Amino acid sequence: MIFDSEPDANLVLDSMITSILLLDTKLNILYANTAAQQLLAQSSKKILGSHLTDLIGYFSLDIDLMLSALNQNQGFTDNEVNLVINNELHILSLTAQLLGGTRILIEMAPLNNHKRLSQEQLQQAQQSAARELVRGLAHEIKNPLGGLRGAAQLLSRELPKNELQDYTKVIIEQADRLKKLVDRLLGPQQRLQQKEQNIHQAIERIYALLCLEKPINIEILRDYDPSLPNLIHDSEQIEQVILNIVRNALQAIGSKVGKIIIRTRTAFQVTLHGQRYRLCARIDIEDNGPGVPIHIQDTLFYPMVSGYEGGTGIGLSIAHNIVDQHHGKIEFNSWPGHTEFSIYLPIRQ
Repeated sequence: MIFDSEPDANLVLDSMITSILLLDTKLNILYANTAAQQLLAQSSKKILGSHLTDLIGYFSLDIDLMLSALNQNQGFTDNEVNLVINNELHILSLTAQLLGGTRILIEMAPLNNHKRLSQEQLQQAQQSAARELVRGLAHEIKNPLGGLRGAAQLLSRELPKNELQDYTKVIIEQADRLKKLVDRLLGPQQRLQQKEQNIHQAIERIYALLCLEKPINIEILRDYDPSLPNLIHDSEQIEQVILNIVRNALQAIGSKVGKIIIRTRTAFQVTLHGQRYRLCARIDIEDNGPGVPIHIQDTLFYPMVSGYEGGTGIGLSIAHNIVDQHHGKIEFNSWPGHTEFSIYLPIRQ
C-alpha cells in the first residue's frame, strides 16, 4: 500500500471508475487501482514494476510531450488517447501531474461510449450536409458539361479535316469522364432491390472476385457465423460496399505481406438511426495494414477524402450512403497494424 498514512485512501481509489496509475520518472508502474488493473487486463502483481508501454499494444499518447510538460512543472492533458489492450481499442481522456519531482500521477477516464455516440451523431449530420453539397455541385457541373459536349459534337461535324476532329474528340471524352466522376460522387441512383436472402451469398461472390485480383502477398480469409439469419437487403449494393472496403485495404497494405479477414457475426440490441433492434447482422472487414491516418479519421466517409496517394476518396462515401439506405450503420477502429470496419444491418426489431 502506498497510502499508509491514509488507511481509507486505497478503498476510495479502488472504488473509482477512473484508472489511476502512479509511475516513477522512467514510467515504471508503482501503483494501479482496480480500474487500471481491469483496463490493462493484468493483476496488480503483474503490473507493479512493469514499464507502462510493455503492457500496451498501442498507445497514441505523445510520451515525450507529456514528460516535457511535467519537467516544466506543468500539468498535462490529452482529451482523446487511443490505447489498445489485447487487440481492443479504448478511447480515454488522460491527465498527468508530477508529484514531489519523482512520481507521475496519471488519471484515465473512459470515453468509448460517449465518443462513439457523438461521432455517430456528428457523422450523420455532416454526411447529410456533404451529400446535399455534392448534389448541388453535381447539378451545377452537369449542366455546363452537357452544353460543352453538345457544342463539341456540333463543331466536329463542321470541321473539314479529320485531324481537327481529334481535338473535339478529346473534349467529348473528357466531358464524359467528368460526368462519370460526378455520377460516382452521387452514388447509386436506382432504387434498392431488396429481398430476404443469406448475406454470405453476396460475400462469397465478392470473395471469388477478390481472389482473382488480389496480389500474392495478401491473404484473404473468411470467418462466417453459420447461424446468422437471412436478412432483407440489396445483394448487389452490399457487394459494392464490401468490395470498396476490401479494395481500400488491399491498397493500404500494398506490397507488404498482409492479411484481410471478412467476418460475420450476430449482434444483439443495436441502435440504428434511433431505432433499437434486437437482432442485427455485423460484417467485419479487418486488415493488418498501416492503419487509417489519425488526421482523416473524423472525415473518412466524406467524398474526396482518401488515406493514400492517388485515391479518389469516393468508395467509402458510396459505401456509407448504401448502408444508410439499408437503415444500417458503418463504423471503424484503426491503429497501426490494425484496421477494422464493421457494418451493421438490421434483422429484427
